[in-house]
Amino acid sequence: MQPAANDPIYAIPASFRRMENLHIVFWLLKDVGWCMIWKPLGLTMIVPTLAIAVVIAWRTRHLASELAHNLAIVLWISANSYWMISEFFGFDTVQFGHGITGKHLALIPFTLGLLVLAYYYLVQKPRESRGTQVATL
Repeated sequence: MQPAANDPIYAIPASFRRMENLHIVFWLLKDVGWCMIWKPLGLTMIVPTLAIAVVIAWRTRHLASELAHNLAIVLWISANSYWMISEFFGFDTVQFGHGITGKHLALIPFTLGLLVLAYYYLVQKPRESRGTQVATL
């Protein structure tokens, strides 16, 4: 699909793109460690994966759409990391009450990520669209 001639250009500095690409490598290594039950690898990769996700969110804080999506990614990685830790240390099946296990507590950051995106799409983005429409009339 070709962009329209009047579509705004979204450019990412090369240093940011390199960081994002490295972030993917760390994220995949974390998940490989989880999948293969290589605790040292999985646990070690939490730190750079989460740290880079936070840096990316901070650097994009001036763009509401990017910030919302990057915060959702931070929360997603947090949820996955907690879930992995719960499995590695055997409290994923521990009952906390009312059928909720240690693994289910990962739903907290997952849900927070969904709420951030819901706020963006249901509140923030419509406001941005209205502002653009008014400005162009």
